[in-house]
Amino acid sequence: MVPVKCMSFCLEQQNRRLKLSRPCSPKPPFPMFVLSVIEHTLRLPPHLLGLPLDEAIKKEVDIQFLDKVISKLGLCISVYDIKSIDGGFVIAGDGAVTYKVVFRLVMFRPFIGEVIVGKLEASDVNGIRLSLGFFKDIYVPKHLLPQPCTYSPGPNSKGMWTWSLHGEELPIQEKEEIHFRVHSIKYHPIPIDPPKDAKPFAPMEIIGYMDASLDDDAGLGHVSWWW
Repeated sequence: MVPVKCMSFCLEQQNRRLKLSRPCSPKPPFPMFVLSVIEHTLRLPPHLLGLPLDEAIKKEVDIQFLDKVISKLGLCISVYDIKSIDGGFVIAGDGAVTYKVVFRLVMFRPFIGEVIVGKLEASDVNGIRLSLGFFKDIYVPKHLLPQPCTYSPGPNSKGMWTWSLHGEELPIQEKEEIHFRVHSIKYHPIPIDPPKDAKPFAPMEIIGYMDASLDDDAGLGHVSWWW
């Protein structure tokens, strides 16, 4: 995760509080993506100094932030624009130039309660893991699956969960689109000395639920269950 000084607003809030170079829709079509304003002291390495300043700054911001998780802000999807560049001083003995840069990032950070469509990535006795393609650390634990739901072990550790609804068995299968609601978002500190057999580190983890047995959440689960 990247430590920065930042201000984060959803598109609607930012359109109201800041003077934008591009107007924002009052109702963002993709609420899970937000703009975050970042103020960062940026070290521009010597090999980029031959480029126009804006282009060099953009390249270095991409290197430092793209596809990175910023705690409490989410996953950086792209650099939206560079707002300002100040400074340009050289530290003695260092060939790089340091600037104070303000820029905006497009961040993936869904809100609690938002309904998102993903695809099943894996199932085990503890629940299921979903993927959005660009983000795969989405987990629905067994107690947040549709109830009653049972797990059936399969070959090669590939089991399957099945929801029983009025005597009908509805399996949660791979490849199909699945509606889930965001239950919580966790940001994990980077482990200092992880064990060699540790699972891949996930700095950002989304916990979802899909208990479609509740009236307010009818429609969660496999799209094919409802249409």
